[in-house]
Amino acid sequence: MKASQTLFCERALLPEGWANDVTIGVDQSGSIASIECGTVLGQDSTLLAGPVVPALPNLHSHGFQRAMAGLAEIAGSTVDSFWTWRDTMYRLVGQMSLDDVEAVTTKLYSELLKGGFSQVVEFHYFHHALAEVGRSDGFEMSSRILRSAETAGIGLTHLPVFYAHAGFGGLEPNAGQRPFIHNIDSFLALLDRLTPACKAADVKLGLAIHSLRAATPDEMRAVLSSEQTGGPIHIHVAEQEREVEDCLAWSGSRPVSYLLDEFAVDERWCAIHATHMTAEETARLAKSGAVAGLCPATEANLGDGIYPASEFLAQGGRFGIGTDSHVATSVAEELRVLEYGQRLRDRRRNRLVSGPGASVGRTLIDASLSGGAQAAGLKTSGIRVGARADLVVLDGANPFIVAAKDDQILDRWIFALGSEAVRDVMVRGDVVVQEGRHWAEERINSDFARALKRILQ
Repeated sequence: MKASQTLFCERALLPEGWANDVTIGVDQSGSIASIECGTVLGQDSTLLAGPVVPALPNLHSHGFQRAMAGLAEIAGSTVDSFWTWRDTMYRLVGQMSLDDVEAVTTKLYSELLKGGFSQVVEFHYFHHALAEVGRSDGFEMSSRILRSAETAGIGLTHLPVFYAHAGFGGLEPNAGQRPFIHNIDSFLALLDRLTPACKAADVKLGLAIHSLRAATPDEMRAVLSSEQTGGPIHIHVAEQEREVEDCLAWSGSRPVSYLLDEFAVDERWCAIHATHMTAEETARLAKSGAVAGLCPATEANLGDGIYPASEFLAQGGRFGIGTDSHVATSVAEELRVLEYGQRLRDRRRNRLVSGPGASVGRTLIDASLSGGAQAAGLKTSGIRVGARADLVVLDGANPFIVAAKDDQILDRWIFALGSEAVRDVMVRGDVVVQEGRHWAEERINSDFARALKRILQ
């Protein structure tokens, strides 16, 4: 077991606000044991080289998709959309081995750490390499995800995904979806195998339903009534307009309404995207206690639409951010795109704020920290006693940061600097990023380069 340690920072963002001259005690498990403000740098304390803020949870990831970032930007012969992008993704899946998935996911997780995330929720539906379809139960692929998280040093919430169909009404899966498919019995057996493995690796285990179009209502009920993880439940819903149209044709209801009508959606649930909602659906989702899982850079990249975030926030809704297909890998970029989408839609500034005089950056950080922790199944978060010591040290030598006060630090980070402001990152009190570099960067990059050459040859 590692040794306890004492950290000192001149400025830190605590749950009650900014504090000066803060000493943080970290116990042998990597949790915060004590916080004292107005202290002096002790002889045995480690001085952190800039303002300290909580690292954020990333509530939605498909790790393997980092390999295709930038490869779907060639115009096709039809009107490009999510659905044409998906065809490119299927082709990528067909080229990837277990080793490739591990190398790409490890690289991604190192990048997420450098972007200010300390926990990733892996929405894992790539269960079988193409060559192993029909012979694999999916456990080995999940094991590679667990190993990627361990190698990178990031916290992991693992969500194996139930995926059985190509469309509403139980349509047979197409050829490109073969690596994703489970039936009820094989999926529940996978969860049973993963339960002790995740416990041993200190990984949170939950589950996901891919979408209303990929599972029938009876299959969803069977999975939800049988699973014993007690962890988070995530689902893609209402991401594209065509999905809404197809759901209406199948059921007579819109996707979010159908989900809320047919299932006991509560605080364990995370509705990923939920981009296309009516005002009534927005209010109902907010009142359910579920988290809206927003992935602004991916949603922009795919042309999905703009989430009604300001309306959802006004209704008391909870949200967090994810990087989904990983065209972006930083806290700052996701939050900036989220806010700018609201501004472009409304043609107004400063949309996601808690009230007059409030900082946009502070509102976004607070909301994403709380909602992301809930969606990741973390009991507590932030710089508080009992939480993991997951910390971002912003660059105290950067002139923008030096001249900023309190919440201006967050606004400078998100709207002016981006990831260049992230100097160091700690997870469970361990330094995983120092002066902008991941501790295993050379080896991870080498493995990643070899994997890309194999995939794209």
